[in-house]
Amino acid sequence: MQRKKKFKKAGRHAYNRKAPVEGETFRVRTPREKQLLGIVDIRLGYGKSRVRCTDGKTRICKVPGALKRRLWVRPGDTVLIEPWELEGEKKANILYKYRPHEAAWLKRNDYLKDLLEQEEF
Repeated sequence: MQRKKKFKKAGRHAYNRKAPVEGETFRVRTPREKQLLGIVDIRLGYGKSRVRCTDGKTRICKVPGALKRRLWVRPGDTVLIEPWELEGEKKANILYKYRPHEAAWLKRNDYLKDLLEQEEF
């Protein structure tokens, strides 16, 4: 009996993603009503991280259950967060992690201006 060869499925895995070619247009998700941008400072464990936000506050952010297996954040990543209704000054959920070319676009278009000014001091 002959075995069939197994091929890797083409999906949304990292090896199938390609960064856009120079000059190619792409969409970047920008913050809406209550959402903020932030940069991950440190991972705390149990899916939680400390994030510096564009409003000048530092929040403990967690990855919600629906995204827990799909969204991996590391220190230095640019993320989109939404503060909680209760304890919104201290806690938030991470909604999206920006890819490097998207984070560069955000920096060029002054979305991260407040965070970069905080880093200088």
